[in-house]
Amino acid sequence: MSSKHTATQKPKQGTGIVIDRVFDVPREHVWRAWTEPEQCKKWWGPKDYTAPLCKMDFRVGGKNFCCMRSPEGKDFYSTGTYREIVKHQRFVVTDSFADEKGNVVPASYYGMPGEFPLELMVTVTFTEQDGKTKMTLQHDGFPAGEMADMCREGWNQSFDKLAEILE
Repeated sequence: MSSKHTATQKPKQGTGIVIDRVFDVPREHVWRAWTEPEQCKKWWGPKDYTAPLCKMDFRVGGKNFCCMRSPEGKDFYSTGTYREIVKHQRFVVTDSFADEKGNVVPASYYGMPGEFPLELMVTVTFTEQDGKTKMTLQHDGFPAGEMADMCREGWNQSFDKLAEILE
């Protein structure tokens, strides 16, 4: 399975990142990897992280609640609310750090530096291209610099894992 990717910064309500990937599978497969909790647990989080928890109420107004576990065993929780869903084409979801009960917490709860908003926005689009899927992730709202770089790297490592499970 091959997966091509590019990453660029694109300002929108602050700073964000855009990452494009092409997967050698139909878009329904990539869609399921994002929208089915058991599939998402297989790839969510950077290299060497696991995802022991992933709950989704995948509907507009529904929430998600996931946990990434570092190789050292530290858990990082996140939550979001689905704002828009167009089946097999696009979804938009808020993105916030959370505690183990799903309550939104500031990034400083996890020792992250700098000014970081409580809520960010993630838009993922899926486009069919000759039996392959172009997936574009746009993650908006966080400050430029180290956190944006860390986020970009984390997403790219997650998408490397996604490519492996889609083979």
